[in-house]
Amino acid sequence: MKRVIVVLSVCACVFFASGTNAADAPFDSAAVVAKARALNEAVKLSDAATLWASFDDRMQAAMGGDVSKFETILKQITGQVGVMKECIREHVSKVGDNWVYRGICRYANKPKPLVTQYAFTLSGKVAGFRVIPDVKEYDSKFLDYQTKTVLHLPFNGQWLVAWGGRTLEQNYHAALRDQRFAYDLIAVKDSVDHTGTGRVLSDYYAFSMAMLVPASGTVVEATDGANDNTLGNTDSKAMAGNHVIIDFGNSEFGLPAPFVGYLSGGKPVENGEPLRREIIERKP
Repeated sequence: MKRVIVVLSVCACVFFASGTNAADAPFDSAAVVAKARALNEAVKLSDAATLWASFDDRMQAAMGGDVSKFETILKQITGQVGVMKECIREHVSKVGDNWVYRGICRYANKPKPLVTQYAFTLSGKVAGFRVIPDVKEYDSKFLDYQTKTVLHLPFNGQWLVAWGGRTLEQNYHAALRDQRFAYDLIAVKDSVDHTGTGRVLSDYYAFSMAMLVPASGTVVEATDGANDNTLGNTDSKAMAGNHVIIDFGNSEFGLPAPFVGYLSGGKPVENGEPLRREIIERKP
């Protein structure tokens, strides 16, 4: 029996997304290319300080909140891929409230070019930076599939689609078989996603918000034993985090993640439990 998995990733922090301010100065595609090229020069020189100064607050928080920690990360990247030699192709696109630059660049330790990618806010701050293999969208056999289950968004209020769509410019998940149709969603208020400095999880609006079951179904897996990660870190032993997998019927399953398994009133969600469109919240 074939199973179709619908994945909604509801995040307190997303690596490539940042709120913008309407008062920010215009930042067009030509400015994106010029700034990305300047940052590429910093990458060539392993100049962590220059890169760090270009990061927005959330990006700095994701990189450990300290330039010395980012310098260590940059050295690790350089140790794996080698020194950047040149960029042979460039592409710029507008994705929501961000500009995304993708440079196809040659690195000393890699026989094939890699993608050097920056996400810029409309004010020119770096909201994301990564060096990855040059991949294509995964050619899923479900590209034309029509979901039988009537799904609802698993939240109330105002949220932002940080990554979502069918192309890599719209959605980095598109390259991965098990995340081909995943979305990253951020809770926002007045166009920003957090209070305070954004350096701790509790600063983010999504962190303490209750979620809604996206459709009626039966729980086939419920996990609530993973600890909360600090910003910029992942748990390799529990990549899905706290989550619930729901069988909607018609061989369709949902994995809203991270999705903490407690019903209103503190009753834990358990395997085999039927769910309606009801609230699931953090551990009381």
